[in-house]
Amino acid sequence: MGNLHILHKKLTHLDLLESESIHILREVAAECRNPALLFSGGKDSIVLLRLAEKAFRPAKFPFPLLHIDTEHNFPEVIEFRDRRAKELGERLIVRSMEDSIRAGRVVLKSPTQSRNAFQSVTLLDAIEEFGFDACIGGARRDEEKARAKERIFSFRDEFGQWDPKNQRPELWDLYNTRVHPGENIRVFPISNWTEMDIWQYIARENLEIPEIYFAHEREVIRRGSGLLPVSHLVTPKEGEKAERISVRFRTVGDMTCTCPVESVAANVEDIIVETATTRITERGATRMDDQTSEASMELRKKEGYF
Repeated sequence: MGNLHILHKKLTHLDLLESESIHILREVAAECRNPALLFSGGKDSIVLLRLAEKAFRPAKFPFPLLHIDTEHNFPEVIEFRDRRAKELGERLIVRSMEDSIRAGRVVLKSPTQSRNAFQSVTLLDAIEEFGFDACIGGARRDEEKARAKERIFSFRDEFGQWDPKNQRPELWDLYNTRVHPGENIRVFPISNWTEMDIWQYIARENLEIPEIYFAHEREVIRRGSGLLPVSHLVTPKEGEKAERISVRFRTVGDMTCTCPVESVAANVEDIIVETATTRITERGATRMDDQTSEASMELRKKEGYF
C-alpha cells in the first residue's frame, strides 16, 4: 500500500473567524426556540447574512430578519435592505419607531432629534410581539468600550435590560441559552471581528454593499468635530455653510447624527488601505450622539439597546 498523502489547507485568520461565527449561528438555531437576525442593510449585518448562508444553505434560514427602522435611515440603505432580503427569499420583519411615537411610547423633543437612543423601545416591543427569545446582532467588541464588555450570548432580563456585572461565563465556547418567559438573549457572532476583518471579508466574498460606503460627493455641514450630511432633517444653522466634498460612510444609521468622513476611497481595496491607516475609531468618528455622556452606549444597552 502506497503512502497516504493528506493535504492540509492552512486556515487563514478570516477562515477561523468565519468558522467561529458559523458555529455560533448554528448554536442559536439548535438551542433557541424563536430567534431573529437583526438586519439593517449595513456592512456588519451584510456579513452576518453571508455567514448565515454558509451556516444553513441550501435550507431557509431558521429565523426571520428583523429591522427596527428609525425612519431617519439613509434611503440607499433601506433600498438595499429590501432588495437583499427579496433576493435571498427570506422573511423580513420591519417595525418602525413612528409606531412607537404615535402610541406615545417614545416622546421626542423635536421631529429632527436623533432617534438612535430610542430604538430599544421599538425593539423590545417587537420582541414581545413575536415572542423572540434571541436576537442576533452585528455588534463587534472593537467598536467602543461598552460593546467590549459584552459576552457573545448576552443575557437580557424580563425588562430587556443588560447588567454588565452579571453575565454568564463562556468557558471553552460553551454558551448558556437558558431563559425564562419574558427574558431574552442578544447574540453577537462577529464579536471578535474588527472593522478591518469586516472589509477584508467583504472583499474576499465579493459582497455587494450600499454605494453610500464608497467615496462620493455630498453636501455636508461641519459641526463640532464631525461632518453632517445635508438632508431634509439636517440643514445649516446660523453661521454654518454647506459645502460639497468627497466623503464616505464608515457606518450607517440615523441621518441626524451619522457622520461621513472625508475620503476618496472608491472601492473595497481602497477602503481596506484607508482603514489600516486611520487612528480614529469607527463610532468615535461617525456617530455624533455617541460622543456625549448623556447618550452613552452603556446606558443605552442597559435600557435594551442592541
